Amino acid sequence: MNHDFLTPIDEVAIAHLVLQSPFCLGKVIRIHSAQEGFPKLKGVKIAIFGVQEDRNSENNFGCGDNLVNIRKKLYQLFPGTWDLEIADLGNVKRGEKVADTYFAVSEIITALLEREIIPVIIGGGQDITYVNYRAYDKLEQTVNITAVDSRFDLGNLEDDLTSQSYLSKIIMQEPNNLFNYCNVGYQTYFNSQGEIKLLEELFFDTYRLGKAKELENIEPAFRNADIVSIDIGAVRQSDAPANNNASANGFYGEEICAITRYAGLSDKVSSFGIYEYNSRLDNNHQTANLIAQMIWYFIEGVSLRAKDYPFSGKENYQKFTVLVEDDDPMVFYKSHKTGRWWMEINILSDNKYKRHALIPCTYKDYIEATEQKIPDKWFKAMKKLV
Repeated sequence: MNHDFLTPIDEVAIAHLVLQSPFCLGKVIRIHSAQEGFPKLKGVKIAIFGVQEDRNSENNFGCGDNLVNIRKKLYQLFPGTWDLEIADLGNVKRGEKVADTYFAVSEIITALLEREIIPVIIGGGQDITYVNYRAYDKLEQTVNITAVDSRFDLGNLEDDLTSQSYLSKIIMQEPNNLFNYCNVGYQTYFNSQGEIKLLEELFFDTYRLGKAKELENIEPAFRNADIVSIDIGAVRQSDAPANNNASANGFYGEEICAITRYAGLSDKVSSFGIYEYNSRLDNNHQTANLIAQMIWYFIEGVSLRAKDYPFSGKENYQKFTVLVEDDDPMVFYKSHKTGRWWMEINILSDNKYKRHALIPCTYKDYIEATEQKIPDKWFKAMKKLV
C-alpha cells in the first residue's frame, strides 16, 4: 500500500484527544500521526480515511474541508464491546488534477480490499462512489451498490463525472461489473419521471423515502450490497445542516444511524462511504457529530456480523419450498442464527452471477409467495440473471 497518498491526521485532533478519557475510541484505534507515522495494518478490520476533494461536487464546494471536525467527535466516543482493530489512515489531499485524487483513492481502496480490510471513506463529493466502484475492477467480481440518497444522480450521458452524474458512468462505462444498484430514500420531486422509469427498466431496486422509513423494508438492501454510499443530504436539514443540497425532508438522525448499523451487520458489505459533508454550513458541528455516530454504528454492526451469508452449511438454515402456480417452486431459507431470510434462484453452476443466486429478503416476501404473489426482488433478480 502506497503510504505517500495519505497525509497524517490534523494535529488539532491529536491535541484534542489528549483531553479525552483513556477509554475513548481515539485512544484505542491506530492513528496515522506526524509523530507516530503510518500505522501497521496487520490485524486491522476497518480503516478510515478522508478525501479532501470537492471539485466535482455539484453545488457543494467545500465538502472536502475540515474533516478534523468529524474525527474529534468520533475519537471522543466510547467503543462498544468490539473485538476488532480499527485504523485511521489520514487524508487523501487534493491532487493537482481531480484525476490524481481519484487515482489515489482507488489505489488505497483496492489495497485495503485485497487485505480484507473494510475502507470507511469520509469527506469529498459523492462522485467518489464511482472511484470506489472502479477499485473493485482488479477483484474481477460483479458488484452491488446501495446508495442512501434523495436523488439518483444519473445526470446525462454526455455530462462529465460529478456527484450528480456518477451513476450513469457506473452503468455505461466498461468494464461493467455492476449487477445491481439500489437507492434508499429517494424523494420523487428531486428525480424526473424519466429517471424513475429508467431505473425500473434496468430492474434496479428503489425505495421512496416514506417506504424506506419503515426500516425493516430496507434491511435486505444492505445485506445484498458490496458498496454502501451515503449522501449526508439524505438526512433532513434540521438534523444535518452541513450540506448545500440539504432538504427539509429526509431521514432523522436516529434513522440514518440504524441504516448504517444495517450496513455494518451485512456480511457482504466490503466498503462504506459518507459524502458531501460541508463544514462551512455545520452549525455547532451538529453534522460532524451525527457522522461520527453513524461511523460508530457501522463499526458496531461489523462487530456483530453473524457470518450467515453466504451459506456456511445447510444445517444452519431452515428450508421452505413454496409451490407457485404455472411456475417452478420458490425456495426460501431462514437462518437459525439470525432469523434472516433469503430467496434462492436456480442458475447454472458456471454462471458468472452465481454469487447473486441467493437474494436477501424479508419474512413478508415469503408470505407474499405463499399467497401466490411473486416478490418484486425475485422478479428483478431473475430478469438480470437470465
